[in-house]
Amino acid sequence: MRGIFDVAQALDGGVSDRDRAWTFIRSFAAAWGEPLVEGVGSLTAELARAEATLGCSLPAALHEVYALVGTRPDLVANQDPLLPPHEMFVHDECGGVLVFRSENQGCAFWGVRLTDLDQEDPPVLVQARHGWVPFMDRVSLACVELVLSEALFGGEAQLYNACELPVDLLRKVPEQFQQVPLPDYPMWTGPEDFPVRWFSAPGKLLRQDGLDVHSWLHVRGRTRTDLDAICATIPGRWSLGYADSLSSEPLPF
Repeated sequence: MRGIFDVAQALDGGVSDRDRAWTFIRSFAAAWGEPLVEGVGSLTAELARAEATLGCSLPAALHEVYALVGTRPDLVANQDPLLPPHEMFVHDECGGVLVFRSENQGCAFWGVRLTDLDQEDPPVLVQARHGWVPFMDRVSLACVELVLSEALFGGEAQLYNACELPVDLLRKVPEQFQQVPLPDYPMWTGPEDFPVRWFSAPGKLLRQDGLDVHSWLHVRGRTRTDLDAICATIPGRWSLGYADSLSSEPLPF
């Protein structure tokens, strides 16, 4: 399964509900890391204490994702982590937002409006540089994105690379790789990086931030061979470890 797993195929038809999201995350974890073992390292008590401290009940989808991956830092805590229950807090803008994820330097936050906490799988906002904006229309969908992004930047460094896409390569990504059926969503860095889109092939994962000149492509291979194949297919100025790069470009985070 590890050698043939393709994110776009696994998500064929989209993420229609919470069960679909959690099923995908289980499959992805088994293919790109280690299988999830449910009931290990339960955060039930920590979540109850967090609710008591915050003075509000968490949506069912948040309870479920913490139970599923809350104790798996390889899936949720490499770059912009899912906060441990005791670190969740309420941001006072937008009438109050319960924050459950943070950019690694505190430059952005993801959360749910307090007024939406009565929903089982409520919409998620992100605090971008131009203010709070809609991110995903369901927590479960946002958690699929979280796991993909954290896997992209996690694990062994030699399996990741990035480049700034010139005009002549903008069309090459969707021509060579299958688009993952997730909705377009904003990058917290600003509107110039909208939309964020994912692409894949077996053993290969790509995230494109923005569609215009100077958009960035982040890529990860399940193996070094997979990564080398991506970088050969998209002959950009790769930032990390390729002799054919014209220069070493700084990463945009």
